[in-house]
Amino acid sequence: MPDYVWQTARKPGLAQDPGRAGRNAAVLSAAGKEDDMTKRSGAGAARTGHRGWAALAAAVTAAALWGTPVAAQDGGAGAPPAIEIDRSEVTADSLISRHQSTPRDPNRGPVTNLPLPRYVSLKGGEGNARRGPSLSHRIDWVFRHSGMPLLVVAEFGHWRRVEDQDGAGGWVHYSLLSGVRTAIITTDMAELRSRADLNASVLARAEAGAIVRLHECTPDWCRVSGGGEKGWVPKTSLWGVDPDEIRD
Repeated sequence: MPDYVWQTARKPGLAQDPGRAGRNAAVLSAAGKEDDMTKRSGAGAARTGHRGWAALAAAVTAAALWGTPVAAQDGGAGAPPAIEIDRSEVTADSLISRHQSTPRDPNRGPVTNLPLPRYVSLKGGEGNARRGPSLSHRIDWVFRHSGMPLLVVAEFGHWRRVEDQDGAGGWVHYSLLSGVRTAIITTDMAELRSRADLNASVLARAEAGAIVRLHECTPDWCRVSGGGEKGWVPKTSLWGVDPDEIRD
């Protein structure tokens, strides 16, 4: 505490003993230095304690990741030997994988475990196809035909990467898709027949681009319906079904 604090605190009009004033000033000055040293010492101890906690936290984190005991890092007596791990063999996938021993089937979706690729249909009258699997990605394409068939080629979380007949598409939220199977007529005035036979009677004709509901399929034919009509169409006149797909 500086001398002027004591000097201004004395009663006005009273004579001051010079010797006493000097002694009091020295005492107060020494007290101020001691108090200042105490504060600095406390701050240093706080910094030391902070560094100690930081070192302990780092040791615990290392032990959790690499299996190295904390005591061994501190060099404590009687500590078990550190576990040696070849870090080149440790990858991010091995640390977070839930099924390390089970290889994933590349022909199955990592989210749904359904076949990839597979056909679905657009549930509503409009669906935005984005550049990436999130709402923050720009919209590259908009599907505007309810029930149109789409091909799922990838999965990520709640998003599915789909393609249309021309290969255009992007990432669509799964809630916009349906498992109902549909197909697109690819030949103009395709004939819907009463049986899966070229000699069967023609029940109706469908224009190219018409969306039809997909029913049974044999190796060469599929039974479809649309516009109140139903009949058999050769697979070669459809997009939305695999050539070797059989449906009961």
